[in-house]
Amino acid sequence: MDVQLHLVHLYPNIMNLYGDRGNIITLKRRAGWRGIDLRVHEVGLEEDLPEGEIDLLFMGGDQDREQLVVIDDLRERHGEEIQELVEDRTPFLAVCGGYQLLQKFYRPAEGPDLEGLGLIDAHTVHPGHETARCVGNIVVEWDATTIVGFENHGGRTYLEGDTQPLGRVIKGYGNNGQDRFEGARIKNVFGTYVHGSLLPKNPTLADAFLDLAVRRRYPDYDLAPIDDELESRAHDAAVASA
Repeated sequence: MDVQLHLVHLYPNIMNLYGDRGNIITLKRRAGWRGIDLRVHEVGLEEDLPEGEIDLLFMGGDQDREQLVVIDDLRERHGEEIQELVEDRTPFLAVCGGYQLLQKFYRPAEGPDLEGLGLIDAHTVHPGHETARCVGNIVVEWDATTIVGFENHGGRTYLEGDTQPLGRVIKGYGNNGQDRFEGARIKNVFGTYVHGSLLPKNPTLADAFLDLAVRRRYPDYDLAPIDDELESRAHDAAVASA
């Protein structure tokens, strides 16, 4: 079976402070090893989403200044279409600043609130520059395994309503350093503060994200197994040293 997927990378030249492009490289490599043709469409400011099928969405993170640059374009140009894709269970991975912009609002340390897309029932507040940032290695319990990486954020995120966290913090801060929650998931939207990049260090999560996209487009297709011995050893070493 010829399998082709289309991934949209939102604002790759702006929202990419911590090497988040590594997540795209990982997805493309792990798809390619299985014979899946993963095509990446980069969408910048004042550019429309590509015509045709969209199977995955990704947005990385950056500082408040960059979030302010993209938020109006994201909400006004793409908000309605992204909402429809999410309702149709299109996988969407958003990291750090991207995660914040999918929420109801982000209140920065200075300036007005940024109204987000509201895809995630949550909000983020930056307590001020005098408050220490949430910085360091992080390990998160997720789906009977672990997610490992690095976090660096000033904002504190608070989940609302029935919003479920992506996982529970074993080491690090996570959403706010208080409730031990990290990230959020609604439908097939994953929001997280874990950089590092996230997916190279966490092949199980990368495959889970890829599997959601494949099964949505090709319901009878199963991802072929990959020999992840080296990746697993690297993951375990990162967890041990966190």
